Amino acid sequence: MRVALVHKRIDLKGGTEKDFHRTAEGLRDLGHEVHLFCSEYGVPAPKGTVGHRILVLPLGRTARLWSGALLPATMIQKPEYDIIVSFGRIRCGGGTHKGFLERLARESGSFRGLWQNLSIYHRSVLNIERRQFHNLQTRKIIAVSHEVKRDICDHYSVPEEKIAVLYNGVDEERFHPLRREQFRSVIRSQWGIPLSAQVVLFVGSGFLRKGLDRLMSIWNRPKLADVHLMVVGDDARLRSYKTRADRVAGSRIVFAGHQDDIEKYYAAADLVALPSIQEAFGNVVVEALASGVPVVVSRGVGAAEVLTGTLAGGIVDHPEDPTELEAKVLLLLERAGDPRWAEEARTIAQRYSWQNHFQKLEALLIETAKLH
Repeated sequence: MRVALVHKRIDLKGGTEKDFHRTAEGLRDLGHEVHLFCSEYGVPAPKGTVGHRILVLPLGRTARLWSGALLPATMIQKPEYDIIVSFGRIRCGGGTHKGFLERLARESGSFRGLWQNLSIYHRSVLNIERRQFHNLQTRKIIAVSHEVKRDICDHYSVPEEKIAVLYNGVDEERFHPLRREQFRSVIRSQWGIPLSAQVVLFVGSGFLRKGLDRLMSIWNRPKLADVHLMVVGDDARLRSYKTRADRVAGSRIVFAGHQDDIEKYYAAADLVALPSIQEAFGNVVVEALASGVPVVVSRGVGAAEVLTGTLAGGIVDHPEDPTELEAKVLLLLERAGDPRWAEEARTIAQRYSWQNHFQKLEALLIETAKLH
């Protein structure tokens, strides 16, 4: 097939940007002719694919948003391609913006909700989102979890049969329990964390949405007095978070910034925590599982759906409740050293290899292309 993939940016940083890059490689390796349409190239188009640049208006983020949403339709001639896949809202990797704003307003208070209602940018995103979900030319929407599917159905009344659920994949070789022996002591030594201490790892950029505020709110509690929290990722308000961390727990909260070798940090951790306000899937979850590390995760995180058996005990129903969140963290830390947990986590992750993911995606695209 001749496949057109559309997204504002291709990069090896950021969840959707990396998935976009992987998808281009995965479909190429399955023998398809892949064309990429992006306004930003953080990295070149993968070898064996064709990159096309979408020109957007350089006049502020709202202008860039509208031009990025409207211009691809004028560039991509549909008869030239068997199928066009947008990594905006149609391949819904981030859930609906409408649902996200509602959850954020509940979490942050009425002033935040008022600002969102007045924001030209947010109103534009909602307008574009509504147009895309109600576009009659859209044959199929790919949601990365059933949580995202429910989100779309609830907010835009899209028929359920129009939405297919396809979980993200994981690199089961890069993320592996054997890396624990290689890097556990190295990473801890690098950041001044005792080898005997228990470490909870938080991975993600955009700390508020990912739930770091929720985690930091419990780190001054007596039962967590000897537990270290390592934060990998960036945020525009990083300095503010560091100041707050010093007040809450001093040196027991470590900010490591963005790390390309994130697999080494999973190896150094006893537990991974992702109590997000919104997370359509959460690659962090399956990466942790592939590394043999249990997770504490919000019920609303899409990847919570893959947790089964004893590992489902890490799902937090009310992550905004600090008492419940603390109880889940403590419960899983008690069991984190059990090799049976590592084995169970690894078994779950192996079901979601990238190879399996791309084979399912290929079948879905072929089926959808036949509908035209």
